Amino acid sequence: MGVDFGLPHFDGDLEELGLLAQTAGLEPVARLTCKRKVPDAALFVGSGKADEIRTLAEMHGAQEVLFDQALSPAQQRNLERHIGLPVNDRTLLILEIFAQRARSHEGKLQVELARLQYLSTRLVRRWSHLERQRGGIGTRGGPGERQIELDRRMIDEAIKRTRERLVKVKRQRNTQRRQRERRETFNISIVGYTNAGKSTLFNALVKARAYAANQLFATLDTTTRQLYLGEGIGSVSLSDTVGFIRDLPHGLVDAFQATLQEAVDADLLLHVVDASNPGYPEQIAQVQLVLHEIGAADITQLLIFNKLDAVPADARPAALLDTYEIDGRQVPRIYVSARDGTGMAALRAQLAAMALERASRNMPPGAAAELPAAEE
Repeated sequence: MGVDFGLPHFDGDLEELGLLAQTAGLEPVARLTCKRKVPDAALFVGSGKADEIRTLAEMHGAQEVLFDQALSPAQQRNLERHIGLPVNDRTLLILEIFAQRARSHEGKLQVELARLQYLSTRLVRRWSHLERQRGGIGTRGGPGERQIELDRRMIDEAIKRTRERLVKVKRQRNTQRRQRERRETFNISIVGYTNAGKSTLFNALVKARAYAANQLFATLDTTTRQLYLGEGIGSVSLSDTVGFIRDLPHGLVDAFQATLQEAVDADLLLHVVDASNPGYPEQIAQVQLVLHEIGAADITQLLIFNKLDAVPADARPAALLDTYEIDGRQVPRIYVSARDGTGMAALRAQLAAMALERASRNMPPGAAAELPAAEE
């Protein structure tokens, strides 16, 4: 279910929500959209549209209703009562995918923190077990009052414990990062919209075996490898990070700060874009938005327009290397196909040139002349 409030990025076909549902292991059976000026305070979509959702769900035998926008706890509870089915929003769906995909200790902690933060806002007598207890004799406590307080205290304590454990993990990661800085390693982080082909590009560059698939959020945990760029340059550090997405829950941005810190501390960001997706300008804008949120907007970027093999022949560029305007500045762009290798040699040459430029800036006067020229 999607509601068009007149925003420019509204997905009229609910294609991305459908992909998210499939990634979470669900099967979409029907899609419904409507237009509103503002959300209905009680049911988000109004009672008439809620009736239509219920009828459509019964017709298709649906077991769950997903909304493309974030619902308030009260709206979620009211919709479930009205429709008679579990109702979830985009935020919970993304959290569910992250919970399924997290593999590292850090990733699991980050997902758990985001899930707990989301859950803490849903304690509005949403579950039937909250009505097991009433206030004691002589009190006017409502149903579930004591149980809600217990649940809230347990969740608050769990959030505190998880944050403390994440601080330790972040300290360890900072120690590893300082070791790389002492070695004066040129640090490159791969960022981009989810399913743009970041992990496939990472594997092609460093011959790694990071999990890559044609699905949203195939990679959650940051993977770092050494990328050799030739004699006289040596190796640079290359990190593959979690993909971004439209309306990424702020809780996830906060919770994944330790993972995204790799992007914040990078010398260069490889911003990977799905060149075959007609909506790539909006995806670029969404990535820039998250980079601003985490404090990485001013880091030098190199745009990698990936999946050139999936672009129709009549729409392919005349040259593999040009520029693209982002926030009023021209950013170098390279067209590649990480799958068939097109443009990868040009990408390596560009990375070598940028690593050499950075090395020459950091060398004492007179020493830069001894550096070899980058290979064409």
